[in-house]
Amino acid sequence: MLPAPIRAGLQIPNFNLPGVEPAGLLDALTGIARTAETSGFDSVYVMDHLHQIRGVGPEENWMLEGNTALAALAARTQTAHLGLMVGAVTYRNPALAAKITTTIDVLSGGRAIHSLGAAWFEGEHRAYGFDFPPLGERFERLEDALNISRAMFTQERATYHGKHHSVEQAYNNPRPIRGDIPILVGGSGERKTLRMVAQYADASNVFGEPDHIRHLMDVLAKHCEDVGRDPAEITKTKLGTLVIADTHEAAEKKVAPLRDAMAERFDAVVLWGDRDEVGEQIVANLDAGLDGLIVNMPEVHDLEAVALAGEVLGAATRR
Repeated sequence: MLPAPIRAGLQIPNFNLPGVEPAGLLDALTGIARTAETSGFDSVYVMDHLHQIRGVGPEENWMLEGNTALAALAARTQTAHLGLMVGAVTYRNPALAAKITTTIDVLSGGRAIHSLGAAWFEGEHRAYGFDFPPLGERFERLEDALNISRAMFTQERATYHGKHHSVEQAYNNPRPIRGDIPILVGGSGERKTLRMVAQYADASNVFGEPDHIRHLMDVLAKHCEDVGRDPAEITKTKLGTLVIADTHEAAEKKVAPLRDAMAERFDAVVLWGDRDEVGEQIVANLDAGLDGLIVNMPEVHDLEAVALAGEVLGAATRR
């Protein structure tokens, strides 16, 4: 498997950017992505949703189709790896999803990340007419997709027969630039998700405070032992929300609305403070067993804040 070259990621979760009309979105997103890749971030992500999600904004807010947005950014960036955070296994035939990611990989010069998860947002499934099967079946579909994706990336003609999805002698030409594409699985489920990470993935993305992260890394290590794999082969990351400012007082002012909105989830999700405080929080997460962090920023339109975040996160993860 190909190691995932991701340690410091920026997720863009919101497309309702202040003062930006739809026709100006590509230029605005380009500014964010270019600032990210030149300041210390090694990867840029967008969500794979069709409606906006709770905790970020009203459901009716703007939402771009994720792979299309990544393809546009591929043409306007130079070094950042590009991926969904994370791709919903229910929205696309898995062979087609692998083909789409391969296309982004080829057109970006080998910078695609193939990210998958079991999906959770039932409301947007219903709104768009997608089936939303029980969780057990969604995990079966995820396992099919993981097998099909690797076959599509590495086999001359991909063949795999699964419970819900199959491919038979499928071409995927041109092939990925690097001969394979890193596969990231998102989620913190201990019994199924982390088992699939150990068995199939190059990277994992989880949630939680450092103590919980430490526990999840122990669970992942046990799954790796069961399948005969070295956990060091897997890039281990966490998704969080980052609020950073030049001073503690400025950061406190910015983060206050999040503390009220997230309540008991705040400590598990949010990293905040000035440069030194955020750096210490990042190190605490790395010391819990992570290789890197992927963060979203409520003020992602603030390019100075993005640059500061990239500098701090990039430096901490390269230590």
